[in-house]
Formats: sequence, structure tokens, C-alpha cells
Amino acid sequence: MEDLIILHEDNHIIVVLKPQNIACCPDESGDENLLDAVKNYLKTTYNKQGNAYAGLVHRLDRPTGGVMVFAKTSKAAARLSEQMRSGGFEKRYFAVLCGKPSKNKGTLENYLRKNSVNNTVYVCTQTEEGAKFASLDYEIKDFKDGLSLAEINLHTGRTHQIRVQTAAINTPVYGDMRYGGEKAVKGKLALWAYSLRFTHPVTGEKLRFIVCPPEESAPWKLFDIKTV
Repeated sequence: MEDLIILHEDNHIIVVLKPQNIACCPDESGDENLLDAVKNYLKTTYNKQGNAYAGLVHRLDRPTGGVMVFAKTSKAAARLSEQMRSGGFEKRYFAVLCGKPSKNKGTLENYLRKNSVNNTVYVCTQTEEGAKFASLDYEIKDFKDGLSLAEINLHTGRTHQIRVQTAAINTPVYGDMRYGGEKAVKGKLALWAYSLRFTHPVTGEKLRFIVCPPEESAPWKLFDIKTV
């Protein structure tokens, strides 16, 4: 976290690359996290007295890498959060799935419930207490060696959503031993938030940031991601 990768910064927002296996914000583990790293960067760079402000407006699971935006002012945080609620954020992911779905493209809609005791999420009925609606679109871009490269457009931001919904159709994310069971392949979780599109909270400019997953690493190296 000493080498914070900044994709964009202005007076209102800072867009950074979240490494895999780093928490996006403080949690019970007490491990280093991206939010504190951004605050430390702002404090050091601008010689701020006391704690620097950085607003967390969306999250990525610890094992997931990719693009994240933080607000540098409370006004920007409020406006970005409103975009999140109104659907103004577009979050796209690449995932490598074990196997291939029956359809090359489609929409997955489920109700999910989180078990806070063991930090797992499962598909449930709409009437179950704590059930939350989850929706995503997927499209299979390539298939090699029993693995599918999927592009995913996330409509809701539920905990572990992509992992749980793809496992529910028997195509778990590569490396997901928690939800994939025997079908999952051991390795680093192959889930990457590669594209983030939103409107600048102050200028109104339409912004999009893209970072591809690590192409030299398995299983990403199987696919020519830049051409899909």
C-alpha cells in the first residue's frame, strides 16, 4: 500500500486502483486498507493538519481488485452516493468462471441473505427475513480449457454478489473455494472491477476509468482481454 496507484485526482475526487487481497476500508482484522492509505496520501501530499477526509462511496470485496473512486469532500461524497442509489454508477467486471453457463449472455436475478456470523451469503426466497434483491447482466466473451471469460454489469452491490450468483448457476468464479465447492479451481480469485463510469459530482463531466486485470497471471493469461 506504499505504492498507491492513482488513476485520476482533482479537488473533489480521487480514483485509485485497489490491489487484490487488501480491504477497501477498516474492518475487524485491523489489516491495512485502501481507505486509510488514501487518507494518508492526502495528509502527506497536502500537509493537512489532523486527519484528511476521504469518503467511501462504494466497496469491493477484499479478494477483488480494480477501480475505486473516493470523495475528497463531503459534498462530493453525498452526490456520488446519490448516484449510487439512483443507478448513475456503471460498474463492470471481468470474471473467469469454472465451466460455461447454458446461455452465452443473460441476466441473473436472485434474493440474497448474509450470514453475519460466518460472513457468507446465500440465495434465499423473497420472503426470508433479511433478503435483498440482487441483479446482474453477464456475457461470455471467450471459453478456453474449461474456463469462461465473463463480462459482468452489476446492477446492485450486494456482498459477494457476483460470486454467489455465478456459483448458483454452477459456474463459480475461479479461485472461489468459499462458494465454488468441488468445481472451483484453487488460485487467486479471478474477479476484477475493470470499468467504472459515473458523472463528476461537481463539474457534471461524464467519466470512465478502465484498468484490465493482470494479464500475466493465471487464469487471465489464457485470454486476450484487450480485444474483447
